[in-house]
Amino acid sequence: MFEGFTEKRVALAEAEIFCRLGGSGPPLLLLHGYPQTHVCWHRVAPRLMRQFSLVIPDLRGYGASRGPRPDPEHRGQSKRAMAKDMAELMSALGHERFLLAGHDRGARVGFRLALDHAARVERFAALHIIPTLDVWETMDADKALASYHWLFLAVPAPLPETLIAADPDFYIRHLLDRWVGRPDALHPLAVDAYLRQFHDAAVVAATCEDYRAGASIDRREDGADRARGAKIACPVLVLWGRRYLSPRAGSPLAVWRRWADDAREVALDCGHFIAEEAPEDCAAALASFFAGSRL
Repeated sequence: MFEGFTEKRVALAEAEIFCRLGGSGPPLLLLHGYPQTHVCWHRVAPRLMRQFSLVIPDLRGYGASRGPRPDPEHRGQSKRAMAKDMAELMSALGHERFLLAGHDRGARVGFRLALDHAARVERFAALHIIPTLDVWETMDADKALASYHWLFLAVPAPLPETLIAADPDFYIRHLLDRWVGRPDALHPLAVDAYLRQFHDAAVVAATCEDYRAGASIDRREDGADRARGAKIACPVLVLWGRRYLSPRAGSPLAVWRRWADDAREVALDCGHFIAEEAPEDCAAALASFFAGSRL
């Protein structure tokens, strides 16, 4: 995996970020989601590195990256703090303006990055999410059962940490199997990387804090932005998979158009893990969208 890429660790104000770098062309930052690491881009990266200079980090607290200890207000894993990491990372690498794609939690970081650092983000692709505030506002009994991990992981420490630590491989495999569009779609080496990180208590704690932040400070900050009429200034591409959890799932585009005047979508025949389940179509959609940039 990641042949032709280099590894780098970058010390930032509040975190130390591990990333892989490779390719040539306009800079493109790729952000992973839960319960994954940067490895989720391993099938897309070889295709995109022909056109873009790729920066592929582990988010703070995930994989080989580290952030601050948990705090009572969960600010250490807020999307605003994680977005600030990514802005600092790109500055440290010499990229003042860049393209951005995020999957799952990484797309939530990307959403905040596009709002808080609008001058830095040329174009933003969000893979398989709607913004955090909208998730909570549309939560009903059926959605809560389908996405129970949102509530479970947000329960105060140490309950979810203790239960996950009892058998981390079982829990993470359970989530991967629920969300994937077809059995065996994920590469065994990638799955091993995802499982291995959850044998580290610090990763378990940080990832639970990620969801606690989503249920509290992230939700409040999204609400404050909506109240003041904030919108994402750059073009937005929404990529989503039709096979995720329910065949009745509809397009998320209408939600995104409340946050961005220029939003368009591409729906793929896959589950949640778009970059791994449909790498050719995912890479083609991203390349086409980012080709319209001015970088």
